[in-house]
Amino acid sequence: MISTLGRYKIVAEIGQGAMGTVYKAVDPIIDRTVAIKTINLNLSRQELEEYEQRFQQEIKAAGRLNHPNIVTIYDVGKTDQVAYMAMEFLEGNELKDIIASGQLPTPETVVDIISQVADGLWFAHQQDIVHRDVKPSNIMVMAGGIAKITDFGIARLPNSAVKTMTGLILGSPRYMSPEQVIGKTIDARSDIFSLGVVLYEALTGIAPFDGDNVNAIMYATVNTAPPPPSQHHRAVPAMLDLIVAKAMAKLLEDRYQTVKELADDLREVRRQMDSSRPAAALKASNVPSAPRKPVSIVPGAVDTSTMPVAARGEERAKEEEKPVPLAKTFDSFDATLRLAAMTDQTDDFREYISQTQKMRAYKGKIEGPHAAKMAAQTAAPAPKPKAKPVEEPAPPPPPRKATPQPPREMVLPNQVHVRGGASNVIAILAIVVLGVAALALTIALLVK
Repeated sequence: MISTLGRYKIVAEIGQGAMGTVYKAVDPIIDRTVAIKTINLNLSRQELEEYEQRFQQEIKAAGRLNHPNIVTIYDVGKTDQVAYMAMEFLEGNELKDIIASGQLPTPETVVDIISQVADGLWFAHQQDIVHRDVKPSNIMVMAGGIAKITDFGIARLPNSAVKTMTGLILGSPRYMSPEQVIGKTIDARSDIFSLGVVLYEALTGIAPFDGDNVNAIMYATVNTAPPPPSQHHRAVPAMLDLIVAKAMAKLLEDRYQTVKELADDLREVRRQMDSSRPAAALKASNVPSAPRKPVSIVPGAVDTSTMPVAARGEERAKEEEKPVPLAKTFDSFDATLRLAAMTDQTDDFREYISQTQKMRAYKGKIEGPHAAKMAAQTAAPAPKPKAKPVEEPAPPPPPRKATPQPPREMVLPNQVHVRGGASNVIAILAIVVLGVAALALTIALLVK
């Protein structure tokens, strides 16, 4: 390891890169710790002279980049084979190391980091400076989540140098834009594509364009479209899929035209992520404590286990409230009327009631095996029903006394033939017996 580089005293080697080595050094004049990044230049003398002129121009431009998301450049210099840049020393981690650790940051953290990088790029683009080498190893994330871009002004080399070190000076092939791959003119939209690739990889941990060699990676960059990030990481919202797709559009006119547009969209997604949190917490407070089973979707199938306990109790209560149907052959007319009124079944027994009322209005003699029972039923006064009033048909006019008519014969539902009046004693006894029976039966039904 070298001990000095220019006036800087080398303290330690921080890391190795494709373009050179990064050192931690001290500026002895002001006792300031700096980071020195070197670039190996395997160029001829003519190429070195051309490079030196352009490099000085770029360094002057990079010195104007005073932005909180861009690493501050203090000094530049070169030796015969090495160009170096002294810059702000940062205590943090490269985004490349964060992704490689296997512990991906949350989508919210990724959006915050890439938004800051976009802010820094937007400031540089306004100064007519294109980075050309946006990649995770050139993004430093410090404590507190502050992100800074490094290596401004280094990527713009003479055409001969580009030809000599393709894929090194221009950056890693995985992050190059299609126009960089095919050699077209590069503008600020190339940085937007590279930042979209970084966003994709930070969200998923997977490079969107990859291959076994440089040619395969470049072919994929120009010709293939990766799946949306949400297919690799379910926590990624759908709007981020759209942002990534637009940032990595193959055609320049389909891409974000300014990196500020990309930053605005990222901050809108971040705002939506924040605003969704209170709603989710409020909804969670209304969720039942016991998880429910999934509802069956098989046609005709009903999963009763998903029905709340209270609902099942209500269904059972409704079933118990259904009135017990009465047998139409029940032989107590009074009890039938009362129970029909209580159970709202008067309409069902309308015909039976009408026939019985007609029978009661008949004053003739009752004969036959059921004469006593029928006499008691006909002699008992009809109670007033509590249900809907039933219109009684007008009783037939009494027979004329002057001209006696033979007794009419009618057939009742129980086939009892009525021919004349009944004994009062028998009727009273029958009424008492049937009344007691009807009362007992009514009490039994009500208890049931």
